[in-house]
This record gives sequence, C-alpha cells and structure tokens, in this order.
Amino acid sequence: MPIIERLASREIYRNPWLILREDDIRRPDGSPGIYAVLDKPTYALVIPHDGKRFRLVEQFRYPVGARRWEFPQGTAPDLADTEPAELAARELREETGLTATSFEALGLLDVAPGMTSQRGWVFLATGISEGQAAREHEEQDMRSAWFSREDVEEMIRSGVIADAQSVAAYGLFLLHGR
Repeated sequence: MPIIERLASREIYRNPWLILREDDIRRPDGSPGIYAVLDKPTYALVIPHDGKRFRLVEQFRYPVGARRWEFPQGTAPDLADTEPAELAARELREETGLTATSFEALGLLDVAPGMTSQRGWVFLATGISEGQAAREHEEQDMRSAWFSREDVEEMIRSGVIADAQSVAAYGLFLLHGR
C-alpha cells in the first residue's frame, strides 16, 4: 500500500491552541510535494444525557461568524495532553456546570484528516448533577440548555446544529443503541 513519505518538516506558526507546519513530502510515485498540517491536541466531546434530554451549549464561533449549538467539547490548555475521560469531565463542568457519575466512551473521531491531525473522543455522560459553570474567558458568551431528543434531531435536520463533531457524536450515540 503506497504512502506519502515525510522528508522534512518546518513549524510555520504556533499559539497555545495549535501548530501549523509544512512538510516536504514524497508521493507514492516518487514525485515531491508539500503538505500543510494543522496539529491540535486531542479533544473530548461530551453528550450529557439525563435519560430524556441532552444538554447543549451555544456560543459565537468566530471562524464562521455565527452562533452555534453543539455538545460541550474542548482541548486542554497550552497543547497539553490530558486523559480523555478527565478532559471530558473538565469540559462538561467548565461549559455547563454539570457533573456526571459515568463517562462512557462511544468512539474516536478524526476532525478533518485531510488537513489536521486532531482527533476527538466522544463520551456519553450520565448520572448528571447540576452546578455552576466555570467558563474560560473565550467562552464568556456561551449559554447552555436542555433539549429533548426530538428537538436535537430537528436541530440537526434544519442545520441549527451544524458542528460536524456534534452531528457525528450523535450518530455514535444512536449506534450505541440509546
């Protein structure tokens, strides 16, 4: 099976959330090329489910210039690696104020494998307790609400939930047989 070989790599840009690199490559036919890759740490996405409802968050997403409803999700600060279940619990508490007694891994998603190395774990959180959110500064406009299964599915159908990770995570939830 032919693969692309990395010959050299240079960091083009870095901030606390991502690294952009450009690689010199050799294609399977031997021809040279370049490949730009966005490296981001693994994220955790949490589907908070109380047995009847799902908790979503809504925030302004600067790159698309619009507010978006999605499941709570995020990465550890400063490109740190954190155990996925620990990251899921932190994101849930931080964004919604909720805590859960159970975090069940539903699957692993590649964000956009043609341009980024980022992957994310999807967790189903159950045994929910309410609490106070402790949002990061960038999340100050975030709000959170409960939605029925019918509402979530209509929001996906109508494009109100357009976040690809949230839609894929809901698909994993459905495949899980809930």
